[in-house]
Amino acid sequence: MSDLIHAYNSQIYDLVSAHATLHKLASNAQHSEGPVYVPADNSVIWSDVSGNRLLRWSPEDGVRTIRTPSHYQNGNALDREGRLVSCSHGQRAILRREPSGEWKVLVDRYQGNRLNSPNDLVVKQDGSIWFSDPPFGLTQPKEGYGGAQEQAGSFVYRFDPETGSITAVIQEMERPNGLAFSPDEKTLYVSDTSQVNYPQGHHYIRAYEVIEGKSVGNAHVFAVINPGQPDGIKVHRWGHLFTTSADSIQIYTPTGLCLGKIRVPEVCTNLTFGGTEGKHLFITAGRSLYAIEMRG
Repeated sequence: MSDLIHAYNSQIYDLVSAHATLHKLASNAQHSEGPVYVPADNSVIWSDVSGNRLLRWSPEDGVRTIRTPSHYQNGNALDREGRLVSCSHGQRAILRREPSGEWKVLVDRYQGNRLNSPNDLVVKQDGSIWFSDPPFGLTQPKEGYGGAQEQAGSFVYRFDPETGSITAVIQEMERPNGLAFSPDEKTLYVSDTSQVNYPQGHHYIRAYEVIEGKSVGNAHVFAVINPGQPDGIKVHRWGHLFTTSADSIQIYTPTGLCLGKIRVPEVCTNLTFGGTEGKHLFITAGRSLYAIEMRG
């Protein structure tokens, strides 16, 4: 057993070598979150939430700030045209960066009321944006501008940029956070991090069946995460689910078997896959951005 890879099942070595190395790429943030890999220029864009700025790393340029103030942006993703779409705690909205560099508000209301503080998002193959909306930008210091909560709860939404329609597809979770689709988009995974608000709260990932591409049902608890919270989650191309926790990135098979963990020296917040061959895992944790090479 290596110091970096903690294996519960030997299948983990199909995904990452026992001799892999974790590289620290940056360490100048206050609260690193929401990384997304940008194939067009081999870069990673991520949020420094508490620092109220958006950062970019590339092998050629290192680290630089690309937006400040960022209005407390958190989760980031690319749409089907390669444009950056982001969750803004401060603007309580989903934003898109246009080719001109302008940031456009795509949606900031549901049923006439302001959203809480969109936290994380994923873009489906049909172009729809699915995002979580806990109130952390309203309640947590240095994560937003505060304000009154106007929604009845913390929902997961499906937003269609083409039509402007928004639907609350999950309403029963307490603090939905990270979310990811299975490769065939038949399953939606969502983490619930309500334990951050009270000790008896949830720290698990739920799996939902995607129904006709636009709604979900038949939910069950996929995995309970310890230590800490299952903040950001991503699904590997082979269907394995990677989730953050307090001490590591934990790896699960599609059936919910935990194969082991990749230890990280700071509290993990989110992650993304990328690299020129798609074989790198980029991790935001604490003040830093890390990378580790995968096998496939």
